[in-house]
Amino acid sequence: MERLNDNWLTEGLIDFEYKKYQLMAYFQKVKNSFNRVELYPFLSDLVFHYRNLVSLKENHTLFRDSFPKELSQEGLKNLELNYQRMIEDDLLMHEIESIMEFALPQFKASLDEGSYIYELVESKCEISPVGLTSLYANEGYLFVSQPPEKETHIYRYQVTIFEQSSETMRGLHTHFLQTAERSLSSTYENLKLNLIKKYTELPNPSVYLVLSKLKVPFDQTLIPVAKRLLVKQIAKAA
Repeated sequence: MERLNDNWLTEGLIDFEYKKYQLMAYFQKVKNSFNRVELYPFLSDLVFHYRNLVSLKENHTLFRDSFPKELSQEGLKNLELNYQRMIEDDLLMHEIESIMEFALPQFKASLDEGSYIYELVESKCEISPVGLTSLYANEGYLFVSQPPEKETHIYRYQVTIFEQSSETMRGLHTHFLQTAERSLSSTYENLKLNLIKKYTELPNPSVYLVLSKLKVPFDQTLIPVAKRLLVKQIAKAA
């Protein structure tokens, strides 16, 4: 088992011992991943499930949203009836509440551990513009490197801005372009110039460099941290 299903709480057998066994196997996977300093996909997974459990505990009517989504037409018609029966079943509700009481501190402990590792990695990363910054920062290039390695991983990025609950949110889409080796004649500035020549639709792009002082797993840890740093940098400059 890798990640928990979205509806793990209410799907299958609703039994405390069974769910406890299922969760402990999951948290062992999480711990093994964090021991390797591999944050994703488990960190985002933990955030999702922890927030869901907190919401469910605060508002039992949200149990409806935790039911499996793939229902037959007849099942959809009877959803309200089935839900009402579940609420009226004191034994079933007691079992679910017991599972939630066990799960919440477990999720919180794992989430705290992952957040600590994330903050440590982020604190050892630096982000800076390469050359002059463009007035339009929502599209450009991202360089990611872990010295003393000479390789620089180059991505094209695009930021999407949308409103959610009266708050401005930013989504980031990246596309890997190439890996380039740095040398005395191939500096970050030269890499930027080469990109401008090759991709003429961006004649004056914003280019940001993320340097990591720690050697960490690239795809599972450094790239997610670098992407978040980029979004924060662009939001700050906006």
